[in-house]
Amino acid sequence: MSHIYIYSPSSAVRDKAAFRRGLARLKALGHDVEVDEAALQHHMRFAGDDETRLAAIARAAASGADVALISRGGYGLTRILGQLPFKAMAKAIERGTHFVGLSDFTALQMALLARTGSTTWAGPALGEDFGAEAPDDIMEACFDDLLQGQGEGAGWRLPASDPQRDKPWRVGSGTLWGGNLNVICALVGTPHLPVVEGGILFLEDANEHPYRIERQLTQLLNAGILGRQRAVLLGAFNRYKLVPGYDRGFKLQTVVDWLRTQTRTPVFTGLPFGHVPTKVLLPVGREVELLVEGRDALLYWGHVHHHDHHH
Repeated sequence: MSHIYIYSPSSAVRDKAAFRRGLARLKALGHDVEVDEAALQHHMRFAGDDETRLAAIARAAASGADVALISRGGYGLTRILGQLPFKAMAKAIERGTHFVGLSDFTALQMALLARTGSTTWAGPALGEDFGAEAPDDIMEACFDDLLQGQGEGAGWRLPASDPQRDKPWRVGSGTLWGGNLNVICALVGTPHLPVVEGGILFLEDANEHPYRIERQLTQLLNAGILGRQRAVLLGAFNRYKLVPGYDRGFKLQTVVDWLRTQTRTPVFTGLPFGHVPTKVLLPVGREVELLVEGRDALLYWGHVHHHDHHH
């Protein structure tokens, strides 16, 4: 049985039913669930004003929980990055608390990595994942692996459309980092984005038309960030609508194909992560090894020694 602390560092919880289902699901899995006092607060579109959310993050860090899990993403963390309780979060992580989340949570993960070198986990949110009508088996198994201390890696099959599968790759090791593309782009040029050389950068986004995704990838390309990585992994980019008769064949695959012509860094697709039910948990800031053979891709962190220092 694990102690899980639920808090809301970003947008206000709108789907209360999903929130309640998520709590019930975690309890049914045998966990001891603690809900932050401000988890359901509502201030404009936020889960409480800035001070309220900063206090919630501090309580999550002080909770001693095995996992501090966000209720949802949305928007709100970039506003308060400079005021985050970095030392308290880093200490909590050293003591064994795993901070887990995605989407807007990427901002906190990047700032914490840049400031302290601490590892957090890109993974589920309470409402969207545990509060789904039928929570995904793979997501739950990966979450359970984290709690049992058994998670050693994540494997997937590259889509048949991925031309990289025809090359014999063994990419090598580097710091795993990344998350939501929109959020990463918003941190370029700030001290809140870690400077990672020879890393493995993973990216996902939802509700963005492929041309916007291309514009943001171009930002990372022109900022020199993509060229400094050992590999780029693209997760799910979904929940957008193409414009029939106007896009004329310009689609997500067009963006990926173009990106590959612009950088020598290999770009792999199909990573099971993003705003999709089936998502793996990824250790942000950890040394990982990436192996790709044919269509089989494997991210492995089981035996790679973790050094708590700035890369």
